[in-house]
Amino acid sequence: MTTPLHFYLNDKEIVATQPRETSVLDLLRNTQRLTGTKEGCREGDCGACVVLVGELRNDHLHYKPVTSCLMPIGQLQGKHLVTIEGLNQKELSTVQQAIVDEGASQCGFCTPGIVVSLTGYLLEHDQPVTIDGVKTALGGHLCRCTGYRSLKAVADHLQEAWSSESGVRPHAHSGLLPAYFERMPERLRSMAPNASPNGQTSADVYIAGGTDVYVQTDGDFSDIRVTVLSDLPEMEGITETHDAIDVGALTTFEDFGRHPAIVRMIPDIQAYMFLIASLQVRNRATLGGNVINASPIGDMTILFLALRAELSLSNGTSSRTVPLASFYQGYKELDKSPDEVLTRIRIQRPTANTRINWEKVSKRKCLDIASVNSAITIRVDGDRVVEASLAMGGVAPIPKLLTQTGDFLAGKSVTAKTVLGAVAVAQREISPISDIRGTATYKRLLARQLILAHFVRLFPEHIRLDELYEAP
Repeated sequence: MTTPLHFYLNDKEIVATQPRETSVLDLLRNTQRLTGTKEGCREGDCGACVVLVGELRNDHLHYKPVTSCLMPIGQLQGKHLVTIEGLNQKELSTVQQAIVDEGASQCGFCTPGIVVSLTGYLLEHDQPVTIDGVKTALGGHLCRCTGYRSLKAVADHLQEAWSSESGVRPHAHSGLLPAYFERMPERLRSMAPNASPNGQTSADVYIAGGTDVYVQTDGDFSDIRVTVLSDLPEMEGITETHDAIDVGALTTFEDFGRHPAIVRMIPDIQAYMFLIASLQVRNRATLGGNVINASPIGDMTILFLALRAELSLSNGTSSRTVPLASFYQGYKELDKSPDEVLTRIRIQRPTANTRINWEKVSKRKCLDIASVNSAITIRVDGDRVVEASLAMGGVAPIPKLLTQTGDFLAGKSVTAKTVLGAVAVAQREISPISDIRGTATYKRLLARQLILAHFVRLFPEHIRLDELYEAP
C-alpha cells in the first residue's frame, strides 16, 4: 500500500495516495481538475506545464519553476505546489497585468506557464529585472504564435514595478502573490519533509529528476518496478574539503552551477548551463541521472570525466568507489550491480594553475542534445603542460576520456604544433558513427574544432586561431 503524501497545492492541504511515480501534471489535470497547467509536449520542451515548487531550506521558503510533466508526486512531500490558479487574485497580479498591457498573450495556450515562470523569477531574484534575466526565466517556453517581442516589452514593464527584496513576505504585499503565501512557511514547518522516504530498494527504474525516464516511458510504469528517490540526505548537498568537492547524486544541474565552490572552480559554468537545458529542466535534471543514464553525449558526464571524478555506489549495506573513467563498460553497460545506487560524485579540487573548459555543438545553439561535446582540464607550469584530461561525447559508444591524447599533451609546450598533434592523436582514439546528429566525418571535424576551441579559449596568450590553420 502506498504511504499517503502530504503537501500543499496552492492554498489547500493535499493527501495523495496515487503511486509515487504519477507525474505532477497528471495529478493536477486528471485528479485535481486544475487545467490551467497545460499538457503540451510531455518532454519538458514547451513550458506549457510549468509550476512552482516551494521548499523550506534553512528555514527560508524557496520556489523553483519546474516542468510538471517530468516530476513525480513522490517528491512533493512537505512542499508547496503552485499552479496558475494559485497565483490568481481578485485583481490581476503584477505579471499578469504586464502581459495584458503589452499584448503578450495571443492564443493563450503558453501564457499560464509563462506567468508562473516570470513570477518565480521575480520571487527568487533580488536584482533588477533585465532582458537577459527574463530570457533565462522564459528559456524553456515555446510560443507558437511567436509572441516573443511583446514578452521582451513585459520585461521593461516589470522594471517599474520591481521590488529589490526577494522572498515571500514583501511580494505578498506587492501584488505579485496572493496573501496566503505569507502563511505558507509556517504551514510547511508543521509538515514532515518526507515521513516515509523512498529507500534504496532494488528497482527496475529509479526516478530522480525524471528528465529522461518520463520521456522514454511516456509516464507509463505499469509493468515496471519504480523507486522515486527523494529526501535522502546521503545523496544530497555539496560539501568541500581542502582537496576535494563532494557532490550528492541528487544535486540538480542548476544547484550545481550556482554553488559557490563550483563557480570558483569553473567561472564560466553558467554560460555552459545556458547551452545545456532550460532553467525549468535544470531545476529537475540531476547529476547522478546524467551519469547513470550513460548517454554517449551526457553533458555533465563529459565534464566530470575531464575532472577525473570518482563515483560512490551503495547497495544499502556496503559501498564502493569507482573511477568514472572505468565506469562505462560499453554502450549503456555500467560497472554497477542492479542493487547499487549512485550516491555521490567526488571531484579533486584543481590546483591554481589548472584551466578548465567545456564546449558543445548541437543542431540548435541552446537547449539541445549535443552532436559532439567536449571538456578539458589542463594543469600547466608556465607554457608547459604538466597534465591534461580531455573528454569527448558523441564520438564513441560511451562518454570517452581520451587518455592517449592526454598523455601526448603532458610535458609539451602549448604551441600550435602541439595542439595539431593532439588533434591527430584524438582522431585515432575516437570512433564516431553516422546518425541523426551527423555523419561520422562531420563528427570527426567537430572533434577537431572543439579541441582547437579549448586551446584558443584557454591559452589566448600562446595560441591564435590563424596559427592553427597555418601550422604545418
